Amino acid sequence: MIFVTVGTQLAFDRLVGTIDTWCGDHPSAKVFAQVGPTKLKIQHVDHVEFLSPENANDLFLAASLIVAHAGMGSVLTALRYKKPILILPRKAALGEHRNEHQMATAKWLANRPGIIVAWDEREIPGILDGHTSFSEGNGISEFASLELLQRLKNFIQD
Repeated sequence: MIFVTVGTQLAFDRLVGTIDTWCGDHPSAKVFAQVGPTKLKIQHVDHVEFLSPENANDLFLAASLIVAHAGMGSVLTALRYKKPILILPRKAALGEHRNEHQMATAKWLANRPGIIVAWDEREIPGILDGHTSFSEGNGISEFASLELLQRLKNFIQD
C-alpha cells in the first residue's frame, strides 16, 4: 500500500492531482491519501482530508512507500519506521507555501538512503512505476543519542 500525505496545514493539489491521475492509470494499485483542504475532485484514490495522529501512524506502519511533501514530520516518521519516502517539495513560487524552505530541505535530503526526491510532479509516475525496488532508509531513533545530549549539556553549561 502507498500512503500519501500532504501534512496538516495546507492543500497540495499538484501532488494530489498527480497521484489521482496515476491511480486512474493503475486501478489495481492500493493507495490511500490524506489530502488536506483540497478543492480537487478526486476520482481514483481513496482519501480523507485529515487523519488523527493515531490513524496516520497506522498508515505509515502499513505502507510499503510513503509519498509526501518535503515536510520534516513526514520525513522523520518515514525514517523512524524505515519506510522509503518519495518527496515532492512544495514551491512558494507556485503559491504552495510561504517560502522555499521545502526546496532547501529536499536538496539536503537528496541521495540519502530511503529518500527519493521528485523535483517536478511529472517525475512521479515513473518513480511510482518502479516503487517495489526502493530500499528502506537506515532508520532513526525517536530519541536523541546520548552523545548529542551530552554535547547539549556541555554547551548549556559553558
